[in-house]
Amino acid sequence: MLTTEPNPLYRPSPSRYENMPYPRCGRSGLRLPALSLGLWQNFGGVDSLSNARAMIQKAFDLGITHFDLANNYGPPYGSAETTFGQVFQQDLAPYRDELIISNKAGYDMWPGPYGIGGSRKYLIASCDQSLKRTGVEYFDIFYSHCMDPETPLEETMGALDTIVRSGRALYAGISNYTPEKTREAIAILKSLGTPLLIHQPRYNMLDRWIEDGLTDVLKEEGVGSIVFSPLSQGVLTNKYLKGIPDGSRASRSEQIYLSENDIGADRLRKAAALNEIAQERGQSLAQMALAWVLNNDAVTSAIIGASRPAQIEDSVEALNNREFSTEELDRIEGILAA
Repeated sequence: MLTTEPNPLYRPSPSRYENMPYPRCGRSGLRLPALSLGLWQNFGGVDSLSNARAMIQKAFDLGITHFDLANNYGPPYGSAETTFGQVFQQDLAPYRDELIISNKAGYDMWPGPYGIGGSRKYLIASCDQSLKRTGVEYFDIFYSHCMDPETPLEETMGALDTIVRSGRALYAGISNYTPEKTREAIAILKSLGTPLLIHQPRYNMLDRWIEDGLTDVLKEEGVGSIVFSPLSQGVLTNKYLKGIPDGSRASRSEQIYLSENDIGADRLRKAAALNEIAQERGQSLAQMALAWVLNNDAVTSAIIGASRPAQIEDSVEALNNREFSTEELDRIEGILAA
């Protein structure tokens, strides 16, 4: 076992593995941290590099070994990869074998017909570009970020198989696929000899679509899952209980996936009622929301976002109270169904 730290500039916490659970991803040999750090927001070219570095360091210090990227994370597109690459080279390169670094392609990335979709040309070209921007030799997981109805699924899965067999990635994943297409993708990859490791769907208290068939498919087939937006982009936090504060994500004009229209009166009413249960549990609403998604036995890990290191610490504290009583779960169901 290594007993000296190879990087004099950054020494991760020696206790980083003491408190973080690492559940097995489906029936594979890979274990993921219960919480993973997503670099979708606040790691782009418009954001502070020093703050991004502090967040990545804090995550690793707390046992978060998995960093989730995509080609178009930013803004601008590609800049989150560049940010991560800078921090990786400066701080984390000596610890590469302790890390899970994932990337994706599928949504729009560059102009023209070859910069979007599920074609072999786009996925492999995008993977090569992402490797250059991040400066890593391989990704641990590479995903088809979304289903492309205009490309045969055999072509998309064949591209993932090539990416794995060529050494560009170790495992194949998919994201935002329906239960039916997930089962098809699993069968195709199995026939190619590259099993599907993981599915990355959106899942939170306010968006439970995966419970309508997808979780059954994943458990039956032994595929893990890592859920994104477990806090419904901040709605399941204390941030919006009294409206939209200045400087929040919903108030920023460049954020196209969250606006005032996403924070309606019904959602805020449910969040306020859920917050009462969280307070009784001695948790923040965000902590309870994280514990709740991890309570689903089909969920391997949940992707958290952050705008500062303290938010990562707060999220990790959710792991100290992951159990729910039957009464609590019934009350939560009543609120969500109302």
